[in-house]
Formats: sequence, C-alpha cells, structure tokens
Amino acid sequence: MILQALNDYYQRKTRLPGSDLAPLGFEHKPIPFVVVLTSTGDFAALEDTREGEGKKRAAKSFLVPQTVKRSSGVAANLLWDNSGYMFGVDTKGKPERVHEQHSAFISALRARFASPLDAGIQAVLAFLECGDFERVFAHPLWPEILESGANLTFRLEGDICPVCEREAVVDTLTAASQGDAGATGLCLVSGETDVIERLHPSVKGVWGAQTAGANIVSFNLDAFSSYGKVQGGNAPVGKRAAFAYTTALNHLLAKGSRQRIQVGDASTVFWAEKPGHPMEELFPGFFSEASKDDPDHGTQAVAAWLAAPRTGADSFEDDGTRFYVLGLAPNAARIAVRFWHVKTVGELAVNIHRHFDDLRIAHAPHEPETLTLFRLLVATATLGKAENIPPNLGGELMRSVIEGLPYPQTLLAGAIRRIRAEQEVTYPRAAIIKACLNRYSGKEELKVSLDENNINPAYRLGRLFAVLERIQEEANPGIRATIRNTLWGAASGTPGKAFPRLINLATKHLAKIRREKPGRAVNLEKLVGAIMGALEPDKPFLPVLSLNDQGSFAVGYYHQKQHPSTYKTQGDEHDSE
Repeated sequence: MILQALNDYYQRKTRLPGSDLAPLGFEHKPIPFVVVLTSTGDFAALEDTREGEGKKRAAKSFLVPQTVKRSSGVAANLLWDNSGYMFGVDTKGKPERVHEQHSAFISALRARFASPLDAGIQAVLAFLECGDFERVFAHPLWPEILESGANLTFRLEGDICPVCEREAVVDTLTAASQGDAGATGLCLVSGETDVIERLHPSVKGVWGAQTAGANIVSFNLDAFSSYGKVQGGNAPVGKRAAFAYTTALNHLLAKGSRQRIQVGDASTVFWAEKPGHPMEELFPGFFSEASKDDPDHGTQAVAAWLAAPRTGADSFEDDGTRFYVLGLAPNAARIAVRFWHVKTVGELAVNIHRHFDDLRIAHAPHEPETLTLFRLLVATATLGKAENIPPNLGGELMRSVIEGLPYPQTLLAGAIRRIRAEQEVTYPRAAIIKACLNRYSGKEELKVSLDENNINPAYRLGRLFAVLERIQEEANPGIRATIRNTLWGAASGTPGKAFPRLINLATKHLAKIRREKPGRAVNLEKLVGAIMGALEPDKPFLPVLSLNDQGSFAVGYYHQKQHPSTYKTQGDEHDSE
C-alpha cells in the first residue's frame, strides 16, 4: 500500500507540466564542481556551482544518471563522480584501487555509449582517454576538491547544461533503462510484468539514518530469504516501480521540502491524492515549528483555518480527497515505517480540528494560540530537549491526532513526570493533561479556563494549592522558593499527608497579611473557604492521588493561577484607604 501510493504520486507528478521529478534512470543531485571541456576534449575551465557564503554555500543541483549501489566493491557513476573515479587520484594510499575505479568510470561510459554520436560524450571520452589531467590538478579549486571529496561532472564549452543533461544523452539513457536485461516477473506494486529490481535505490534524508541512504525493502542476509530467491526477488518489485517510489520518497524527504516535518524521531512526509491540494500547505503548520524565515506564516494559516467555521472559509470537512501521512525512522541499515495513515481530507480536517479544540486552555497573551506537535513532545522531554523525546511517542501522538483516538498514556505520564521533576505547570503541559483526560473520559470534564462548578476533589485540591502558594507569596514578598518548589510532589501525590501542614502554614501567613492588608486577608480566606466547601467535610484531603487525579490536580492549579481572583478580589482596594 505504501509503495503503491508513492508510485501513484510519482506518476501523477510527472504528468504535470514542469514537473521537478527525475525521469527513469536519473536523479537530481547537487554537484559542487563542473569540468568544462572544449568540443575536442581539451580542458577549458573548472567551475564552482556553489552559492551563498561560508559553510552555508549550497551546490547547484543537476539531473544526473542515478547513483549506483556501492558497498565495498568498485562501481562507477555515469558522467559524474568523485575525483578518484573521474581522474584516478589517490587520496587514501590505495593506488591500485583508485586505478581500478578510474578504469571502471571509463568502461561504464563506453558500455552505455558504444556509438557516441553526441558531441558531449565524444568530448568526455576524448578527455578521459587522453589522460592528461595536469591542468585540472593545477587549478586553484583542486585542493578544495581533494579535501572535501566533492563530486564533479562535465559540461561542454558553450552549453548551459552539463553533458548528462543534453537531450541526446537523456534519451539514450532513458531508453537503456527501460530496456535493461534481467529476470522478469509480476511487480507487486504495479501489477505489471517488468524486470525485477534486485537492489532498490537508496532512500536519503531520513533523520538519523546513514548519509549514503538506506532501504525500506532489503534482503541482505540468507535468513531474510526464502524459496531460493535472491535479494529483491523475495518481494518482487519492478524496476520502474522501484525507481518511481524511491524517487518520489527522496523528493518528499529532500532538504527544504515543504511536504516534510519531523515528529519525534520520525521523518514524516505527507501528500494528497491531488498534487497541490491546499491541505499540503496547511499540514506543516498543524504539527511543526514555524520557519525562522517566516515565523508567523504557519501560525496565521492555522489560525485562519481554525476560524473557518466562524468566517465561512473552506474547512475541507466535506472533501473526499485521500491524504497520506508516512513516518520513517532509522533502523540499522534499513528504514523502519514508524506510522502510515490514509484518511480523506475531510476526516483529517475533523480530527485535527478536534485535536486543537481539546488542547485549548487559558494562557498568557504572549503565548501562542495553538501548540505544535513538537512543542507538546518537548514539554514531556527531560530538559526540554528534542533528543530526549521517547522514540515511539511522536508516532503514537500523531496516530491519536489523525485517527481521532485517545492520546497515548505515555504522553500524560510524561507531562506529569516533568511537572514533578521541575515543579512547573507550563501552558503546553496543562494543555496536554486537559486533552488527555477529556479524551479518556469521553466528555469535557476539564474546561478551557477555571471551572468553579467542578467538584472533582483532585481538581479542587490543585486550586487550593495555587491559592495557598499565593498566600505564602503575599506574606513573604520576593520569596525565592514557594511551597510549589518544595512540596509539589507530596501535595499532588499524597495530599492527605501534605495539606494539613500546608493549611497550618497558610494560617500563619494569613495572620501576617491581616496586619498589613485586612481586606485582602478576608478575601483570601473566603477564596480558600469556597474551594474547600465542595470537599468532604470529614476527609477533605484524599490520602493518595492516581495518575489521572494528579493530572486534574495540575490543571486545577494551572486554572487557578491563570484566574484574576488569585491575585486580586473585590474589596482588596479598601486596604489602601
């Protein structure tokens, strides 16, 4: 299903005018340096295609013959490669191997172009067969090429494109790719008879995977094979389908792609059945951080979409277009599929809207109205660092959002654990807890802001703790460590032991406030009484709180801290008279 969807995506994209997907047998690859040749094969110049400044210089991308699969053997790319293959330059103390690489580079070119009718191919063969590269080695750019191990290609003097992009060369290589010999069979992806791909092209761009690329489909040990099949023959995929799905995936994963986000350790790509669907533009804003170049773009787009029911704009809830979301993570030399979701745009829109509704909670004016998946995940990670996000949590959270399922229990546990460790109920953590508990119960037990009618004992105790902390702060202006810093764990875990001590402490603090601000002291006492009024008179403080109750405690505390009554109530002004 995944490979079929990617193959279909490639076929649809290539039918569009001006498609940027490579044709069969080719790929787009950054090539930093270009060797310019005359029509007779003489060296003319060495060009640097990189643009930008310093370490951020990026090489220009060209359409080149597809990268060959390399392990420990010698395999040359066509018309482009590193200095060892192109010029036989030894940089690792292995002259015999470099000689073999250079010979393989020339042999591969001769084999593909047995009758080199193209002027560019003729010039390249003449240059290589001459073997006089001294002028190249004397060029000022050459030391940098050796040091970096950069790739090079050829261009004919007077042309604007490299030799590998010349029309006659592309036509020849495309025809050769379509007519490659090999064992034929029924392709599991396309359902058509094709040459079965023995080694699938590498997939690059998955965060944490090998830089040279890795594979989704791979059989590199006998234990993975069956019935005498060899490598790709165990899961027969045709050469055209293998090229199509890997090219589509590399396109989606490419640096700068607008159809790629990072969800925990999963490099996530997404696409609509109809290329260019507006949901492809909106989707990153729902889940990933805004770019530094345009920090408000995603936020504004999401805010406009969430307001669509009120403004009359299109919210896509009746859109039947299929939408695909694929999460990939590294797994040794392979790529693991972390998650795969297929929904209609309408179903996706409803579930995403519900997700943001569940997360809505009171917050400071300077804080964002919506929280991305990344903000939620790092809120549960040690030290707030992305590398400390549990490996599977991102995928589980994404599944909950897309499928409209209860949030993972590990998300709730992570938020509560970080609150206990840091003694701080932040906006993202409070939003997580509220959303988790409401989905678990199937109803809105916790509101967006302070709910004075909520009689849940744990929620009430959280509110009470916030007021007791405020009493301590007003009695001791400038205090550095409050009861939140010293007694949060005890109060939220075993309130039966902690709260009698806290009430006793608050009584002393209120006596101090009463001497200076009697009106304020009275109002704080009333607030404490109103909160405790809904608790059991005989046993107001529960002996132990479960994980869910600890979540309600945290949200009650957060709501009370956000509410103005915690800081000033009617009648406080009489103290200043």
